[in-house]
Amino acid sequence: MCSGSFAKCLGISLIPLAILCVLCNILLFFPGGTVISNNNDITTEVWYFGGIMGSGVLMIFPALVFLGLKNNDCCGCCGNESCGKRFAMFTSMIFAALGLLGAGYSFIVSAVAVHNGPRCLFNNGTTPMWTSPFNDGDYLFNHTLWDGCEEPVGIVTWHLTLFSMLLVMSMIQAVLCAVQVVNGLIGAICGDCCGCCGSMDGAV
Repeated sequence: MCSGSFAKCLGISLIPLAILCVLCNILLFFPGGTVISNNNDITTEVWYFGGIMGSGVLMIFPALVFLGLKNNDCCGCCGNESCGKRFAMFTSMIFAALGLLGAGYSFIVSAVAVHNGPRCLFNNGTTPMWTSPFNDGDYLFNHTLWDGCEEPVGIVTWHLTLFSMLLVMSMIQAVLCAVQVVNGLIGAICGDCCGCCGSMDGAV
């Protein structure tokens, strides 16, 4: 498979992942599926926009670049004195690195959010108050602590599900971008279609 064709496959995979990450981040602004009147009661990590900026906007740029690397006549690039194809593959490595940074940012924000838990109206047996009661991460293994969050209803499950999805999707994005770094390096060295080059060299 030509390097450009493989890069296009990666780009096609990245776009739906980026859209899903943006949607997950937007849904986190509505904890438990409800509208919160006070923005201070929304979990802090949501405002870091890991899914919107990191795995969303920053991921669209490399995805579009990868899509543009497809060459319908890949064998036509072999033996061409122009370095355009190789430069394009080299450029894709830079955008892949940008995607890695975005995915890494989203992954870190999501991991911290999963560890810290959601912000909720917590009842500690005295006076309920809005706080982040699970900062030590123990709630992940002790589900009885979840009952202390009175509002929004189902906030812990909502928080864990969406941030876990962001965590997994950003990890997949990082892997795809890392693969394109290798693919781009091969394309920059060998050209867009190394197999064709090899066959032509053999014919000579």
